[in-house]
Amino acid sequence: MLILGGNCMNARTRIKVCGMREMAEVAAVVAAGVDAVGLIFAGHSPRQIDPDRAREIVKKLPPFVDAVGVFVDQEAAVVNEIVQYCRLTKVQLHGAESPEYCAEIDCRVMKAFRVGASLSAEELAPYAGEVSAFLFDTFHEKIAGGTGQTFDWRLLEKLAPPGPVVLAGGLTPENVGEAIRQARPFAVDFNSGVEFEPGRKDLDKVRAAIAQVAAADAAALRLSADS
Repeated sequence: MLILGGNCMNARTRIKVCGMREMAEVAAVVAAGVDAVGLIFAGHSPRQIDPDRAREIVKKLPPFVDAVGVFVDQEAAVVNEIVQYCRLTKVQLHGAESPEYCAEIDCRVMKAFRVGASLSAEELAPYAGEVSAFLFDTFHEKIAGGTGQTFDWRLLEKLAPPGPVVLAGGLTPENVGEAIRQARPFAVDFNSGVEFEPGRKDLDKVRAAIAQVAAADAAALRLSADS
């Protein structure tokens, strides 16, 4: 499962690959060892997938691999309808959804926050107990997610999220190790950093990213054992 607790309790950083659209690519990233695949239902995204296609993908996922639906400011009733139809296991919300909205969703919720100068711990606090995890992405004035840009991971320490952290925003095989070292998230979320075009994953990059996550986890364990 993608979200169970903070990374201090886990020896392995969980991995999600978002923006999946092709059945063969989903099978390949699952075989490579990811814990979750993200299916984007937001209408403005170049990685958008329709519910019928998503349903067929979810049907073929093996046990313990999560199907995460990504939504942006859509009606809760519509989200719940897609959750049930596609049999999603989790929902990722990238808009201005309130804690009350999150409580209406029929499965576990990850609430995304865009990290910029104005984001504060006070904004996160009302979501404690209403969401299963806090996903942090890079702030962009016009884009809700998938910017391909990183943010200063050290800012998360000041935010003190009241739940498990999922780190997103411009993660690549080249920078994910440092991201894990600085932020110690429960999970990392790859998207544009492992693509050759929007919605199409570069499987060599996916495998390289997974290897770098494993290396970062091994290094953290060694450091912990030595301290």
